[in-house]
Amino acid sequence: MELPVLNEKPASQGGCSAGSCGSTDDQLNHLSDEIKAKVQNHPCYSEDAHHYFARMHVAVAPACNIQCHYCNRKYDCANESRPGVVSELLTPDQAVKKTMAVAANIPQMTVLGIAGPGDPLANPERTFETFRRLSKEAPDIKLCVSTNGLSLPESVEELAKHNIDHVTITINCVDPEIGAKIYPWIFWENRRIKGKKAAKILIEQQQKGLEMLVAKGILVKVNSVMIPGVNDKHLAEVSRIVKAKGAFLHNVMPLIAEAEHGTFYGVMGQRGPTGAELQELQDDCSGDMNMMRHCRQCRADAVGMLGEDRGDEFTMDKIELMDIDYEAAMEKRKVIHQAIEAEMNSKRSQKSEFAEQIAQEPKLTTRPVLMAVATSGQGVINVHFGHAKEFLIYEASPEGVRFISHRKADLYCGGDSTCGDGKSVLQTTIRSLEGCEAVLCSKVGFEPWEMLENAGIMPNGEHAMEPIEEAVMAVYKEMAKSGKLDDICLDNRATA
Repeated sequence: MELPVLNEKPASQGGCSAGSCGSTDDQLNHLSDEIKAKVQNHPCYSEDAHHYFARMHVAVAPACNIQCHYCNRKYDCANESRPGVVSELLTPDQAVKKTMAVAANIPQMTVLGIAGPGDPLANPERTFETFRRLSKEAPDIKLCVSTNGLSLPESVEELAKHNIDHVTITINCVDPEIGAKIYPWIFWENRRIKGKKAAKILIEQQQKGLEMLVAKGILVKVNSVMIPGVNDKHLAEVSRIVKAKGAFLHNVMPLIAEAEHGTFYGVMGQRGPTGAELQELQDDCSGDMNMMRHCRQCRADAVGMLGEDRGDEFTMDKIELMDIDYEAAMEKRKVIHQAIEAEMNSKRSQKSEFAEQIAQEPKLTTRPVLMAVATSGQGVINVHFGHAKEFLIYEASPEGVRFISHRKADLYCGGDSTCGDGKSVLQTTIRSLEGCEAVLCSKVGFEPWEMLENAGIMPNGEHAMEPIEEAVMAVYKEMAKSGKLDDICLDNRATA
């Protein structure tokens, strides 16, 4: 049976959709079969699954019980991708209807999450009514919730009752001194509390809730926002503590602090981390914890694969016009999921064989290299450079290939010819690849080829439709053989 084209959008919308791909799912290798079964088709918990399966968020929770210096839910733009942003606030009834419509039209969708635009557990009636109905009407969809943790302990029993076995807690610190710099206030027991006292209460609730979830057998992912100069030196300690208490996965995300978003940090000029800083911190934390590196910091109403948003296809006015045979759609979902799982198992076997092959070869003595990859998913290089909305960053080294992160890009082919600062889209895209020494894609045009070379980045279109890890390692070996890796360090020349 042929697999569906997972990221393809209707032709009427035009353009190319962005997708995502992960590296070998090493984070799952040591887990029990029970936990593997819970996460193997969860795009947010498994690097392996996130380029095959889709997720969606429903925005049913408007209220929030804390204020974060990096958050502002006031603004909305269809093209703005960050947590807290939504285009439509839904009732539980609308959320169920939308979920069923998406499940029928995007059959590889496996996960429904409530993540805002406020805090789901600060809106318990709306949140749990949505979960209650979906657990009955769409039992094959995994249900998830993301929370700041303030109201978590009092909600654990209700979460367990609705068969929710994946919870994400945002924990940015375990020190009230640091917390006071991140959270100006919390609303607790009908009072607004500020400063270190507020941070202390929040931290205690988060840690208590984490322990209670683990005791219930519920998988916990911890999100942390990396804020340079505030908690960046502290997050390795956070990682150590949450792992000790049973968290399964740690997702260290970069601060989003553009001034136009109107956040306190944005207005005050707080910078976000560089790609190198984020990678260094993730590597520091990975000694204590499984790290999630494929997060896209999704909107609270995101729909589709990680790295894409098909929400415009499923506004409530469009859903009302859809004529869907849900029973037939659910049968189709079963067939497609079986085909995807078979494909994933095959790819896992191929990756395992490739890893064994690398281990048996004579070790290179060359330095690591970062490479950018244009892909729309399924683990292969299949996107034209000019059509890429994001690039996945891989590190090749004598030890093998590992996925590092993703970097957003604007379409070079089509759309506006300039970005907001007046620089060309092409220049801005090349600058986003700073630190990379090669870019692998299905095809590259003459103009970007020349500009990439001038920026010290080697364009490569020779490995179209090949598995990413194998292609990256092949290019790495070519670079080593040619002597390009003899220098000791990389000068960041991507300043086109």
